Amino acid sequence: MANNDLKDTTFEDAISKLEEIVHILESNTLPLDEALELFQTGIKLVNHCNTKLKEAEGTVELLLKDKNGQLKEVPFDMNNGENADEL
Repeated sequence: MANNDLKDTTFEDAISKLEEIVHILESNTLPLDEALELFQTGIKLVNHCNTKLKEAEGTVELLLKDKNGQLKEVPFDMNNGENADEL
């Protein structure tokens, strides 16, 4: 499964596929070669999900009240929480 194969895969579908892969791998019923191949598919799905999350992070904005009680649009920054220091 190449990354291009995932371009139309939604975040939710990728998570669902990852859950299936984890369940199968935890069952310990696959030969090593098949388990490794499934693991590699899981890694590609994780990378796809991370990309989708970063794209979403770039578009999320919070409405916060400034010092005057007015709502102010502030870009969301996962590293700094709600960016309250920018108000």
